[in-house]
Amino acid sequence: MGITLAALRRYAVARSLFPPVTLKRAIDRMGFVQADPIRAPARAQDLILRHRVKNYRAGDLERVYAELGVEEDFFVVYGFVSRALEELMHPRTVRGAVAWVSKPWPPSRRKLAELLMAFVRERGAVHPRDADAHFALGSVKNYWGGSSNATTHLLEAMHYRGMLRVVRRDRGIRIYASRELGAEPVDTAARISRIDALVDAVVNVYAPLPASTLSPLVRRLRYAAPQWRKEFARALKRAKERLKHARVDGLDWYWPANEDPGEFEPDSRVRFLAPFDPVVWDRARFELLWNWAYRFEAYTPAPRRKLGYYALPLLWHDRVIGWANLSVAEGKLLTDIGYVASDPPKDESFHAELQNEIERMRAFLRLTTSEPPASRRRRVSTLS
Repeated sequence: MGITLAALRRYAVARSLFPPVTLKRAIDRMGFVQADPIRAPARAQDLILRHRVKNYRAGDLERVYAELGVEEDFFVVYGFVSRALEELMHPRTVRGAVAWVSKPWPPSRRKLAELLMAFVRERGAVHPRDADAHFALGSVKNYWGGSSNATTHLLEAMHYRGMLRVVRRDRGIRIYASRELGAEPVDTAARISRIDALVDAVVNVYAPLPASTLSPLVRRLRYAAPQWRKEFARALKRAKERLKHARVDGLDWYWPANEDPGEFEPDSRVRFLAPFDPVVWDRARFELLWNWAYRFEAYTPAPRRKLGYYALPLLWHDRVIGWANLSVAEGKLLTDIGYVASDPPKDESFHAELQNEIERMRAFLRLTTSEPPASRRRRVSTLS
């Protein structure tokens, strides 16, 4: 009997939500944890890790970051990467020249970067505020069309190029130090080995993947390793030959060659998942697996929101049956829950597990009490 969509759904949940381990082991196993600055009720990286790390509390990653041997960097998006994954991406150079994804730096900007690098090396670790006080570069237009501090903007660009690394955060602000780059691959075979390892790393985070998601994810590796951006089309072809795959309901799905979807079974817990959790990250895969459209609405005007500002998908067994909007007021956790089927499941075990998840969230946030959950008894539209 072939692989079914139900089997893929169970596999997607169970392989990603593995039994909790230590923080370092979780990051090493995942390879990458997406970061996001919004705290509602905690940052994405903390919401992702709390399911996979024993006794994890909000802020633990930032608190012990310097001791973990992990790095902040851009993979397919920005986040925290294992040291092994970091080494695959760097140096972002070709024969010693920076492989930039846009226009090369003009001489004036290169000179500023050299001066800023000397400033960082002299002090060991630098807060952007101190660098700006010294250089006073003014402001620049940022990616979103707004205004950003020019010194901070340059520090971020130097970090991406591998000139700097984040050694810790101070109240959420990156603290930078200089870094030494590793060597470029010495031959074609070594280069291809690294490229294929990067593809395997992205599959490890997000599998099982429909072909329609695998292709753009591999293309996004041009941000992780811009020096090889022209080689990822060939890497995708090699990956499709290397990975296990099956055709399910007319679509091709891919997953690591050493895994059997039939050997994975999710537990019975209710979980509030981050909008960027690997289980729900790909919205197209989400709709294929759960037959309804989840959308992240933090940047949607309030009158147009259907789920809420920072709705957390609500998982039970292998089903995402609704969403939760969580907030903290006067030291209490407030829980507003909506269901795809309009009403919550009638199974008594669900209500017990829901309360357990609320209590786990309360402990994760270091709160003393929580309010009984409020429910939005309405249905959301399925695929359209």
